[in-house]
Amino acid sequence: MSSRKKRILILGAGVMQGPAIRSAKAMGLETVVIDGDPNAPLACEADRFEIIDLKDIHIIEEFAKKLQAEGGLDGVMTAGTDFSASVAFVAERLGLPGLPYKTALDASDKERMRGCFRKAGLPSPAFTVFTKNDGKTPDNSQSLPFSFPAVVKPVDNMGARGCRRVNNNAELREAITTALQFSRAEKAIAEEYMEGPEFSVDAVVYRGEVTICGLADRHIYFPPYFIEMGHTMPTNFPQKEQDAIIDVFTRGIKALGIENGAAKGDIKLTSRGPMIGEIAARLSGGYMSGWTYPYASGVNPAEGAIAVALGQKPENLTPVVNYTSAERAFISIPGLVKSVEGAEDARNRPFVKNLFLRTGPDQRISFPENNVSKAGNVISAAPDRQTAVRAAEDAVKTVLIRLTAPDEATEAFLTANSEFPPSAYTLDSTLLKYLNQIPVSEKFISQRHRDTEVHSDNQNSASSFVPPCLREIKYKKKVSIIPFPAFMESDLVDYMGRSPRETLEAVKKLTGLEFTEVPSKSGSQGPVLGREFWAALVRGGYQGAVYYIDSQFCRNYKKVYES
Repeated sequence: MSSRKKRILILGAGVMQGPAIRSAKAMGLETVVIDGDPNAPLACEADRFEIIDLKDIHIIEEFAKKLQAEGGLDGVMTAGTDFSASVAFVAERLGLPGLPYKTALDASDKERMRGCFRKAGLPSPAFTVFTKNDGKTPDNSQSLPFSFPAVVKPVDNMGARGCRRVNNNAELREAITTALQFSRAEKAIAEEYMEGPEFSVDAVVYRGEVTICGLADRHIYFPPYFIEMGHTMPTNFPQKEQDAIIDVFTRGIKALGIENGAAKGDIKLTSRGPMIGEIAARLSGGYMSGWTYPYASGVNPAEGAIAVALGQKPENLTPVVNYTSAERAFISIPGLVKSVEGAEDARNRPFVKNLFLRTGPDQRISFPENNVSKAGNVISAAPDRQTAVRAAEDAVKTVLIRLTAPDEATEAFLTANSEFPPSAYTLDSTLLKYLNQIPVSEKFISQRHRDTEVHSDNQNSASSFVPPCLREIKYKKKVSIIPFPAFMESDLVDYMGRSPRETLEAVKKLTGLEFTEVPSKSGSQGPVLGREFWAALVRGGYQGAVYYIDSQFCRNYKKVYES
């Protein structure tokens, strides 16, 4: 008589749970997956999918008991979500392997977590907690019990939602209000800001034995928010620092009481040594545990976590290859997406393993304020670090997102003068002076070619890339541009690391236009891009420049042409 096929309940059917779902099936398990989103992208890969709110622990418990009664349930787990407490609650109530519910709560609630670290004497920032409607709000006479800057975040969310740095009481009050909106418990925590590089580390834990599954450099940008624009696995910091980071992480795992399960840590290397940002009782999201560590090591942590969830000792956690894997994100300025080009080219570049596109035509997009609002991600892997990093960074520069014009959100961004969202390029006083000396476009539009005939190639497929205004007035695809040599020859880069020349090439690719330089003090036979164009490019990169061509430039040109 054949034995019953083991069954596992997995919480979450999003992209980050894909490796766990696929690994469980490869291990011969029946996969039952639940998610509150009826359109969860990985629902189709489960043997059975049910729509259940992952926050509703009692409904999940009832469903798990039905599974247990109908054909057995051998384990419950998650990866890359902030619902490890839901997993622990069900495991505890049904007598399945896993963490005590209290331990999972300690690893999910940052106030409780900080308390555990403080009790154990572990290096962790000082903190204070604000609860909605408790009357505890900072004012001009009452500040934090530690010095600014500080970091404010919800006590119970992930992905840097509602998380930002603050430098004074006014910013603190605003940040607390925002963080409370992202907290299910309606609590916000303010912590000492820790200066220094940041690292992510994963582990599988079985009967108190901690097996490290990856230590990566995190690349954080765009203050006052903490936007991870990628990570590189493994870290290239000296072994002494790595050992210190892992030691603090391991002691943090023990302080939380994680004996059987998984753990994910964010550790800062400060002037005081490694300090714990946070430790969650699950495998990481952010493409680390499911992609970059397996590519870099040949080890699949999801299999180890699943084994532990079944009460089994994990195997095959010793690295078998020594590669570097790099993950890099690409982002967008605010607006409505018109098209996305270059994704397939990026996906097919050497050493690129994956491209995850998180936006598309007719979708609203904004400049990210957390780690779940980026436009997409690229993952590469190569035998050496330099090749892997270059492959990922070149691939993200290949993806071009064109925005619809006109659009109020894009207009507001391009005309704003604010530190956040930041400009694609930050000009010093000298470059700003040069920019302000460039003539505006209208003064250089010649009317001598009103009767220019339509070029034959305006009728082919390439004409679809020509801005509508240029097609309407029947001009050639060649557009003159007043040069900005000081900027073009600078070593500045945009959000994705594009040089000014690379950005100009992206503009040409999206618009189909050919640019010819004209002297800054002479006329031109046709449309001219001047100061407004360069200002849009500096502020919004290739997207700002293309948007200007599609909107303001077209309107200005038609106005002069028709005068």
